[in-house]
Amino acid sequence: MNELAQQIEEKLFLQHGPIMTGDILFKSLGYASADAFRQAVSRNTVPIYVFSIVQRRGKFALTSDVAKWIAMQRFNDKTK
Repeated sequence: MNELAQQIEEKLFLQHGPIMTGDILFKSLGYASADAFRQAVSRNTVPIYVFSIVQRRGKFALTSDVAKWIAMQRFNDKTK
């Protein structure tokens, strides 16, 4: 899993840098819309740590955290 997470992280990092936000963040986490993501934030059910940045709008997450979460989903597949 670590190798897969590393590959995903490298691709995401090249495209988006060390921090993700906005559409790319909620889409990467599998949310259908920004509203669904906002609801998850308010319910504290987002599967990774998201944070605010002073004087910036929205929520942010580390690209490495997103990559690890995506890789974990590959191995947590219950439909095998």
